[in-house]
Order: sequence, then structure tokens, then C-alpha cells
Amino acid sequence: MAIINVTPDSFSDGGLHDTVDGAVQHALACVEDGAAILDIGGESTRPGAADVSVDEEIARVVPVISRLRETTEALISIDTYRAATARAAVEAGAHIINDVHGLQREPDIAKVAAEHGSGLCIMHTGRGREKLADPIADQKHFLEISLAIAERAGVARETIMLDPGFGFAKETTEENLELMARFEELHGFGLPLLAGTSRKRFLGALTGRDAQGRDAATAATTVALRLKGASVFRVHNVAINRDALLVADAMLAAERRTAAIRKAIV
Repeated sequence: MAIINVTPDSFSDGGLHDTVDGAVQHALACVEDGAAILDIGGESTRPGAADVSVDEEIARVVPVISRLRETTEALISIDTYRAATARAAVEAGAHIINDVHGLQREPDIAKVAAEHGSGLCIMHTGRGREKLADPIADQKHFLEISLAIAERAGVARETIMLDPGFGFAKETTEENLELMARFEELHGFGLPLLAGTSRKRFLGALTGRDAQGRDAATAATTVALRLKGASVFRVHNVAINRDALLVADAMLAAERRTAAIRKAIV
């Protein structure tokens, strides 16, 4: 999943692709690099970012989505927590709704997904609330509320994937690392898991690099989380993470072959 920020102020690439032509060209380049999903966002989610109006958000993303539907077979995701923006986006051709507030800021966004049969990515966040001390317990507490909202709205469970929300009110490097280390515990939901570590601040703390220099560290987390069962990877640099996944998947395939041979021998 390629990150396509149609914004002037995103933490890593704000202003680089904030015109329709610029965003479309960047998205198509990401498809060439191996992206299967294009995640289009019209409002920065970095801490302290300025809010934009729903009209401005729609004005930023809908023309990009419309153009991409005409020019690529890639799936298109709308990165928004607003029901009105989600509706405009899916009517313009988006296939997936990606909500960083886990349906809990505007629950009607779940109704939009249900009405249109859209894919739905539900992200965990700790922003604006008291978290439980144990990070996995907090994931389960928050995401169970979100899944209940989706169920009440009539969202088909097979359309849902979950995102543990690396960096979203995970206040320390250690908290993000513990979430990575215990990632497999989230398989208890029985749903595909998305990993969104790309260029996050905790990688800067580990490497000492600024946002633009964190792609190698991102690829390392991609491999680690693939080995723990992540299915989708939301990234800025598609090419380096695609290559990392090719290596990780080849190793996993070799591991399965070895296990099958050992089982046959026994």
C-alpha cells in the first residue's frame, strides 16, 4: 500500500505531491514499483497538524481518485475518518476506506463502507483517551469497540483488516518495539493485519536519521512484521519494501517446504 499524501504538511512528504497531476504521477510511479493499493490522504495525521474542512479534504482527494480510476488497475484507498469524505471518495471510485480513528470519531463511516461494500481498514489509536498499560490489551479493548461499530452498521467481516497504528500515541520507542515483538498476538482477531511503520519517529530514534532517511529501517520492520504474519504494508518507498518482502516471502516458502519434507519423512 503506497502512501499518497495530497497535503502540504505531512511529516515526510508534505507538499511534494499536493497537486492533482503531482499526486497522480507519484501514484503511478508507485504502481510501477510494485504497489497494489494506493492510499490517498487529504489531511495530515501527524501530531499538531492543522485540521482541514471536509470540503477542502474532498476537493484534494476526489480529483486524484477519479483520475487514478481512469489510469490504473490498482486498488484505491481513501485515508480519512470523515464519513462525508469517505462517501465522496467511494462514489468517485475508491475501493477501501482507511480510518485512523477506528470508526470511533465518526461512526457513520462504517455505514458508508457497508452501503458500498467497500474494504475497511480499522486502525488503533491512543490519541485523546486513557490507554491501558499493556499495549496488546489496549489494542484488543479499542479494536473490539471498533469491530462492534462495524458489525452494527452491517459491514461484512471479510471486508475488514486491522492496523495496530504504530506511532499513533505510542509514546515511546519501547512501546512501538513491544508492539512489534508481540504482533502475532493480534492474530486472535482472525483478520488480516496492516503494518504502518514507514518513516515513523521511533525509527528515527533508533537510527538517528531524519524522516527521508528511514526507508532502510522501514524495510527492516517490514521483514520482521511479515515474519510475524502482517499482510499489508503501508509505505512511502514501495521499491525497497517490495524487495524486502520478496526476500522474506522466499524464506517463508523455504521454511514451509522444509516443514513439509520433515513431516513426510516422519
